[in-house]
Formats: sequence, C-alpha cells, structure tokens
Amino acid sequence: MIKYLIIDDEYIAHDIIKGYCDMLPNLQLQKNCYDALEAIHYLNEYEVDLIFLDLNMPKLKGFDFLKTLSAPPQVIVTTAYSEFALEGYELNVVDYLLKPFGFERFLKAMNKVISAPKSTPTPGKVAERPVGAERIFLRGDKKYQQIVTDDILFIEAAGNYSKVVTKEETIVTREKISHLLGLLPAADFLQVHKSFAIAIRHIKSIEGNRITIADHLIPIGKMYKMNVDHLLP
Repeated sequence: MIKYLIIDDEYIAHDIIKGYCDMLPNLQLQKNCYDALEAIHYLNEYEVDLIFLDLNMPKLKGFDFLKTLSAPPQVIVTTAYSEFALEGYELNVVDYLLKPFGFERFLKAMNKVISAPKSTPTPGKVAERPVGAERIFLRGDKKYQQIVTDDILFIEAAGNYSKVVTKEETIVTREKISHLLGLLPAADFLQVHKSFAIAIRHIKSIEGNRITIADHLIPIGKMYKMNVDHLLP
C-alpha cells in the first residue's frame, strides 16, 4: 500500500489527483493539505510514501518546503509552471506533471514511483519509501492491474497489442514492447525477437534458436541472437 499526501492550495487539484489515485489499486490518501505548513505539521507525526506537491502556494513555496525535509519520501511535482522543472530534478523529484495533465501522463508518473529503487530506512527519517517487490501498472481488460515485475515470464507482441505473460495469468495491453521494456528493470529483461522480450531469471534452457521459459518456447530472432549470446559463458 502506497500512502500519499496531496499538498496544493487549489481544491480542484485535490479532486483530480484523488480521482486518478482512486482508479489504481493500493493507493491510500492520508491527508489533504492546502499549504506547506499544514504538511510540515502532519509529517512531524506521521509517515507517507509519496507526496503530490504543488509549487506556487501561499506562506511557503513547494520547493522551499521540500528543502526543509531531511529525507523526503518520493515526490511528484504538480504545477502549471514549467520553468521550475530543472530545480525539481536537482531535488530528485520522481516526476514533474504540468497542469492540466491527463490520466495517461499521471499513470506514467506512478509507474516511476513504483519502479524506483527502494531506500534503506535511516534514523530520523520523516518518511520512508515503500518497501517490497517492484511493481508496474498495466492497462488490460478495461482496468488497471498492478503486476509484480518478478512474476513476468515474457512479453509477446500481438498486432496492436502486447501480451504480458506472468506466472498466474496473461494480460493483454495496448502498449508496445518497447514501452513496456522502458518500464521494467533493464538488467532483468531482454528482447530476443522482434515480437518477444523475456525475463532472464525465468529462463529454463537455451537450445539452438529457442528459449524455454516454464512451458513456453520462445524463438530467438537473428537480429537479437547477440543479446542472448551475452548471457552464455
């Protein structure tokens, strides 16, 4: 469960962000804060995993607030001002959403949150990042599903769709293989054919131009054979 905080002086922004979060599993709103001082008081007593942070607020600006946190949780900046993006990345924000933003762009930011490296807890931390297996959100069967990346066996292109085959199920999504690989840990997944990408950890055997994963035979394309050869001694 990802516990999150919204810090924004606009009520409509709270409604939009919460509405998007409600469409995804395992997200829990902890508090709506309408200025940064209110957020500081809350964080002195409670922990969150993620902050949605507006920049142009009364009393204390967003980045000034962020600088007061010795070890902040993950932060997604939400603002109408693009000129502050560079400073945001210098402060290690996860993503920078320019208002107004749609759900697809919001989902991309949330996938960055889920796939970000997990930090080790340290004394005196204001909040901790979520601990556990890496996960991504996939849109399939008219809903968004949260998938543990370690459970993915392989990905197969299927026309305008891709099939994400896991240990338990097959999810059909409209994303391209190239986009899905961009969401997954690069060290753990390998494209072996124009239509197939595999999870290296689940390889059972490699024989000729075929890879066996569980009960599936995956072809190795000529253009990708070098990728596979790098796995072999």
